[in-house]
Amino acid sequence: MAAKPESYENIVQTASRLFFHQGYHATGLNQILAESGSPKGSLYYYFPHGKEELALECIRRGNEFIKQKLKQALSGNENPVVAIQDFIRHTAEEADRLGFDSFMPIGFWAAAETSCISESLRHACVNTFTDWQHIYMERLQESGLDEEKAHSLAVLIISMLEGALILAVTQQSSAPIYNIVDYIPQLVK
Repeated sequence: MAAKPESYENIVQTASRLFFHQGYHATGLNQILAESGSPKGSLYYYFPHGKEELALECIRRGNEFIKQKLKQALSGNENPVVAIQDFIRHTAEEADRLGFDSFMPIGFWAAAETSCISESLRHACVNTFTDWQHIYMERLQESGLDEEKAHSLAVLIISMLEGALILAVTQQSSAPIYNIVDYIPQLVK
């Protein structure tokens, strides 16, 4: 039986949602198949190495999505402080709009749960955070900051935002994300 053309997308989207809600360990391939409506053969056709390969694709896909949004947001204003604030504010608005049950920032679920069990997954998480860091760094350097200061601020901003996302999802409130917006001007001087 040939896999339906939408099977790949259904599998990846379902796996991303389940990994976020249940965690990597609690999510089984049979559940992904059942909830995606995909035949078993399609999962192994697209992901012959199983769940880890599927998780890697979810991380890669999430990274590309965030990179695109981050680049677009940071190029939207000449002032890097305002551009970063706009991105963080938009993240909070999106969390409110989507609700915290369907709001799926990829970074923290993947990094927190999988980096201890798989070198491949840990490496994918490192690459994701490094990609985001470089986007912030480039924008900060364009505004005149030296490389060392831009690097330090990029790491700090990502750390603050990821921490705020964990608090926001846990508290079911975007307030921790909005809180960061007010501190960006003090960081980027």
